[in-house]
Amino acid sequence: MCTSFKQELLTGSHNFTNSTGDTFKLALYTNSATFDASTTDYTATNEVGDSGSYAAGGGTLTNVTPTTSGTTALTDFADLTFTSATITARGALIYNTTTGAGTGTTDTVVVLDFGSDKSSTAGDFQIVFPTADASNAIIRIA
Repeated sequence: MCTSFKQELLTGSHNFTNSTGDTFKLALYTNSATFDASTTDYTATNEVGDSGSYAAGGGTLTNVTPTTSGTTALTDFADLTFTSATITARGALIYNTTTGAGTGTTDTVVVLDFGSDKSSTAGDFQIVFPTADASNAIIRIA
């Protein structure tokens, strides 16, 4: 999770509620991108090129309304597929595009590192989110 996102949570700047919450997107990046917890905003620098259904800025995510499990609060997203795409990506940014969220309109939530390059050739490039539970959800606060 990005440090700026953690601070923005404490000011009520992000709403993950399905259908009435903010709009979150996921953008894919090459292995030349350098992101870490200090990343604050979406950037097109080192983003993968347009291909198939992937376009600059990435794809819109479908929020899973936040819940709790034990003492952990969590939220997640539905899996995301870019079809007919020729893509090689090393990681991704999840960011909030809603005006008034955080300090701008591209506030980064999470930096994802795939661990190695992942590719598709004229096919589906799919982002599969982990199980939405207290141990695995993509966003969880314990």
